[in-house]
Amino acid sequence: MTISFDTIPASIRKPGVYMEFNTTLAVRNLPTNAQSICLIVPLDAGATAQPNVPAQVFSAPEALAQFGAVAQEMVAAVIATYRYCAVSCVGVAVSGSTEPDISGALAATALGGYTILVPAWFSQTALTALRTHIDTYTDSVEQQSILGVAAVISTLSAATTLAATLNSGAITIALLPGTTSTARQVAAAYAAMIASEEDPARPLNTLALTGIAVPPVASRLGRTEQEACLKNGITPLEVGPGELVQIVRAITTYTKNAGGATDVALLDLTTIRTLYYVRQACRDRIRQRFPRAKLSSKTPGAVRSELLDVLEKLEQLEIVEEVAANADSLVVERSTQDANRLNGAIPADVVNGLHVFAGRIDLLL
Repeated sequence: MTISFDTIPASIRKPGVYMEFNTTLAVRNLPTNAQSICLIVPLDAGATAQPNVPAQVFSAPEALAQFGAVAQEMVAAVIATYRYCAVSCVGVAVSGSTEPDISGALAATALGGYTILVPAWFSQTALTALRTHIDTYTDSVEQQSILGVAAVISTLSAATTLAATLNSGAITIALLPGTTSTARQVAAAYAAMIASEEDPARPLNTLALTGIAVPPVASRLGRTEQEACLKNGITPLEVGPGELVQIVRAITTYTKNAGGATDVALLDLTTIRTLYYVRQACRDRIRQRFPRAKLSSKTPGAVRSELLDVLEKLEQLEIVEEVAANADSLVVERSTQDANRLNGAIPADVVNGLHVFAGRIDLLL
């Protein structure tokens, strides 16, 4: 192994013992996965916040003063569901009753490190703008880890129609027909519950949206309707023990591939959250270990070794699995087009949620 130095020149001739500190090997664990929410809200006339300037808030009254009544409503729903959530707001200037263009506010969140975005508007126009923003900033260049969250409180038909227009693996829509809570409150509470679970592979089944009004029995989603939700990109909410609104199964709006065929690759919300985390863990390790590395014949093997270590640690946390079995598919090689580039293929066999158990009871007389 060749030992390289950052601060000790090779040309020194004066006798002595020279020591430098190397911190590139210090971090051996995986990164944390803290979540933060940003609400895109209309600015009231008396709000103190400026349009398109995100700011963290710590209470509903503070949100009211800085942004307005809608921010107050949504922040209160977030805190009621998960009081420790990091929540910010970004204001949109609204004129009259016309639905505003939220693209500017979304763009203002781009460098804020927000992992969950929740607009106050759930029309096709607003959510398409959200999808465009997410597609832009979660791609292979920007590499941010962003989810979009929305809610519908009207009908199953309205929800599935909306989901079909989005077909996004990073946007999730919850459905709770008949509740007296607003759709904004339901979406904010759902986002808070997503943020509360930092393990990206752990399902959100049965988690309660505290503070959301329980719908009357006649309006609740039945078994058949819930199955229809889960086949059409909608996360159904139900009423569980203690008259609490609960998540049945958190899924994304992605149901079709580019060719129009049914595709379950990004069905569960845990899948995209896991992929985001695997990407972050691999990127962090490479940036920690090789900030000023040379590209020699030894480098591909060294990078591969670090990536394998990351995958093994992810397996220990039950975020990915079958790392040894897929090790041959972990490839790091020199680019044939760029002399300064390595290319890598990283197998990520994500751990799936246990959603269904099927058993047969054999009668013995």
